[in-house]
Amino acid sequence: MTALSPAQNTSPWIVLVGGFLGAGKTTLMLAAARELAARSLRCAVIVNDQGDALVDTQYAHLHELAYEEVTGGCFCCRFSDLVTGLDRLRAHQPDVIFAEPVGSCTDIAATVLRPLQDYSESYRLAPFTVLVDPQRAEALLRDDADQNMSYLFRKQIEEADLLCFSKSDLSRSVPDLGRTGVRQVSARSGQGIAAWLDEILSGEFSAGKKPLAIDYAQYAQAEAALAWLNLQVSLQPQLPLSPAFVLGPLLEAMDRSLSAAGMSIVHLKAIVSSETGFVKAAICTNGAEPAVEGMLDASPARRHELLLNLRCVGDAAQVRQIVEECLLQSGLSMTVPRIGCFHPAAPNPERRYDEHGHSILQSAT
Repeated sequence: MTALSPAQNTSPWIVLVGGFLGAGKTTLMLAAARELAARSLRCAVIVNDQGDALVDTQYAHLHELAYEEVTGGCFCCRFSDLVTGLDRLRAHQPDVIFAEPVGSCTDIAATVLRPLQDYSESYRLAPFTVLVDPQRAEALLRDDADQNMSYLFRKQIEEADLLCFSKSDLSRSVPDLGRTGVRQVSARSGQGIAAWLDEILSGEFSAGKKPLAIDYAQYAQAEAALAWLNLQVSLQPQLPLSPAFVLGPLLEAMDRSLSAAGMSIVHLKAIVSSETGFVKAAICTNGAEPAVEGMLDASPARRHELLLNLRCVGDAAQVRQIVEECLLQSGLSMTVPRIGCFHPAAPNPERRYDEHGHSILQSAT
């Protein structure tokens, strides 16, 4: 039996799941929530993003999971909002609250995990899991990898309390991360999910053991290399279409146009929902086959809601222009889209503690 069971009256666990963009964090958390529900345990989720109009929030909603979102910056820069969200979720009496930091962020141990230890009377903190897509890892560990993206990825690996390779149902070979005891999980097949939960909720491991030595100027430069686009729009095809037939051509057009402009897609995910169902799709590199979830057999409908989140290496103004042109050329009638596209601001943590609990905030300025 783990340290958490419905018969025990304990404070909720906070489980932070980090990892690079597209590692499968949201999918893992939802799979873990299903596993815990089978154990009669209640779960909630806090999602995090530099912008708003989030695919992950909508996905949690469609799965009928209690959720909060922290927008406008990463958990470290919006730590007070994170605590407020945690406190609001307590109304749902969760046993476990999963929290997903922005996929381009690092220094989580010093700026989020260690400050959360100040709330030990209200919450229990699980070890920090960093999820790693094996194919992404191979690309970012190569000598010719984009140096900004490689820097963020390597720092995330360095500070993990526990590393898990994701998507084990798709890839049996994994790169060497220089760490022993790396686990393998698959949110789709369920492989390793129960064992991972048993381990992190055992109460036998501490969180935030590896605060980083990090150059915040280099960190800011790496994040600013990304264009960050969030889009929300209602679409009305001339003839009824299924969600899959709305989303598929749009993603193909954006992938093709971004590739033609020489822009590297780091993560492109979107969800289309209608009264007949929803479809979610994501790609993590140009030209990749989308990972698709949802109701591919949903009936055609005349109105669809699209949420799209794109992170790519390139100029934000040009990225926005490309996405808007793809929408206009789709032939779909639409409301005026709610769209934001920008480069992330330099990280500016609210709190930052060393391994002894001493403030080192001046190191991040």
